[in-house]
Amino acid sequence: MLVEERKHTPIEDSDMDSLFVLPLHIIPLETPALARARMIKNAKLLSVIEMFEDLSTGSGQVEVRDLPKLFGWDPEKGVHPDMVVLRKLSAMESYDVFSLRILLREHGISVNQQEFLKLSDEKNKQLTSYMTKFTYPLIMQIYGDDNLVINNFEDVIKLFRDPDLKKAKERLQKMADKLGITMLEVPKFLEDYGDIFLSLSYYRQCLDRLAPLLEVFISSMYEIRNNYQLRQDPNLLKTCTMMESTINELSAAITGRFENFDRSTKVMWNDISAERFEKVKHLIESYHTTIGGVLCGLTVKMNAWIRLFPKVTSGGPVKRAEFIMSEMRQGLDNIKKIDDSAPMLTLLG
Repeated sequence: MLVEERKHTPIEDSDMDSLFVLPLHIIPLETPALARARMIKNAKLLSVIEMFEDLSTGSGQVEVRDLPKLFGWDPEKGVHPDMVVLRKLSAMESYDVFSLRILLREHGISVNQQEFLKLSDEKNKQLTSYMTKFTYPLIMQIYGDDNLVINNFEDVIKLFRDPDLKKAKERLQKMADKLGITMLEVPKFLEDYGDIFLSLSYYRQCLDRLAPLLEVFISSMYEIRNNYQLRQDPNLLKTCTMMESTINELSAAITGRFENFDRSTKVMWNDISAERFEKVKHLIESYHTTIGGVLCGLTVKMNAWIRLFPKVTSGGPVKRAEFIMSEMRQGLDNIKKIDDSAPMLTLLG
């Protein structure tokens, strides 16, 4: 019996849900043509301007340094204002909305509308199952074992805006007292709570989608190292060993951070207070750019691999080895630097 070979596909999202795509229409730039372009991370993890992208014609990419020539910016008039902004954007390690909120503020770059720095409705729906683990202890605090149907976090906020159970109102008042706020301010607290754990749910989904692609790549490393012809190349073997080790370390580090966030959240709910919530919020936010940068880099790398080798039999050992040496290893050390720059993990006390 013939078994159909499984085909792996790259991870793709809409622009504002993506780790590695920044639609430039959200940034106030002077050059009209740039509003129709995107800044993306290529396979070597370089930030380039994608002027067009089509299945038939491919991706038209321009490096930031080549923009003055493309648009005829006169160097005698000094550096073009768009060039200043684009250089800053190109240095960012991830373009996910949670990292952008922090990085754009740090670099003094505005956006045309703050609404652009939000996930799409479709992505929010995808993350509902991830959010459940965070909303459950919240609902139990107020409603106990009552039979409630929750489809998304908006449903949770609606519950607390107009609690119709006397017991729930009493518990809600107790929570408000612990937080040092009024009952009317609880929905605003919940929105902050929802957003911080939405970010965690987003990154968790990114990691879960990335995991099978990492497994495929690691398996390829094994095949290359055991290929009679290729195992004669010490430089290739060294590169494969380095890449496998780095990928495993990065995966373990991110997983460890998620476990720490889970523990900190449980501690917070054991004795909720405004101070504890702020500590958890600060803890998670302090890792946004690190986790976003690492996941962005790994996703771009794995997407490049899967596009070229969608099946186990795609290409061949030699072609795969060539791609590893020419594309895959480029920029991997930078992903490691992003992870190494992360603040020390601490458990909320």
